[in-house]
Amino acid sequence: MPAASFDSPIGRLTVVERDGRIAALSWRHGDAGAITPLLRDAIAQLRAYFARERRHFDLPLAAAATPEAQAARDAMIAIPYGTTASYGALAAQTGSSPRAFGQACGANPLPIIVPCHRVIGSDGSFGFYSGGDGPKTKDWLLAHEGAALL
Repeated sequence: MPAASFDSPIGRLTVVERDGRIAALSWRHGDAGAITPLLRDAIAQLRAYFARERRHFDLPLAAAATPEAQAARDAMIAIPYGTTASYGALAAQTGSSPRAFGQACGANPLPIIVPCHRVIGSDGSFGFYSGGDGPKTKDWLLAHEGAALL
């Protein structure tokens, strides 16, 4: 699978393409093969996000693993830039439980692009974040967006 890495304000990120779609974004290092036009576009959009020039992404994404994961992904993508939503509210919206929704966030292979960092506890707590330096990275992303916590 083609992959390309770049430096960001929250560390070195790697974008992975599979079958003409973005399949993963991670803090793992590595490039594989030639950088495709789609990887170039994904990196350009991410750089624009970090420069505060982009608030959402327009990229073809690999399908989620299950219908439940797709529902969770759609709910996360619908959270507007600079805002947050609670695990419980999103769970109710998707017919899930807060714990299951939290697990979907933790399993999200496309952090930032699918903004799981915008999901927080109903009491305003951050909860866990699986990317980068964990809650420190989540805090940075929310501050970067100017998010008002619940």
